[in-house]
Amino acid sequence: MTSPSLPRRGVIAVLLVATLAVGALVGALFARQPALAVPAEGSVDVGFARDMQAHHAQAVQLAVLVRDRSTDEEVRTVALDILLTQQNQIGQMAGWLSTWALPAASSAAPMAWMTAGEHGHASAATGSYADMPGWVSSDDLARLTAADGAEADRLFLQLMIPHHEGGVEMAEYAVDHARMPQVRDLANGIVTFQKKELTVLHDMLGARGGPVE
Repeated sequence: MTSPSLPRRGVIAVLLVATLAVGALVGALFARQPALAVPAEGSVDVGFARDMQAHHAQAVQLAVLVRDRSTDEEVRTVALDILLTQQNQIGQMAGWLSTWALPAASSAAPMAWMTAGEHGHASAATGSYADMPGWVSSDDLARLTAADGAEADRLFLQLMIPHHEGGVEMAEYAVDHARMPQVRDLANGIVTFQKKELTVLHDMLGARGGPVE
């Protein structure tokens, strides 16, 4: 029963690497705009690029987990779409930071780039990724890891919905406050696509019996 999963995981690993590489190349090309100054450390542009990479990486983790546990082709297809789309966008954001000659990580707490006055994340910051809206807790990740079949499908969907909602919140802030056009463009694309995908996720969860208690 385990041997078919090995080549499947190998294919997913190759797709992830290829998608990340393509995204990084696209990100680097769009970041090479000499007419615009490089964004400063601590700016919305830089904070968004770093924190959305981490947020997307968790979505990729959830997608990989459910594809290893699900036999529902609709769930597997949605998971693969999330996995490839968000891995590509991770590559784009990593490409920006590289081209801007800025480190991939920062000593600032996650979400420090979103002001406390509008969203409250900075004032409530704990210095961990748990400060990100929609972040999935280690307990919920463990639940998904332990689940299989229909239970895994429902858990994935109910965790991905608030995760997407959190991603939309972060991206909307970047649309309104980022200075670099490529950052605003990507953030706007995330808002548009993930809002559409949220409708699909809600419908799929309802059709499968709703959230797991």
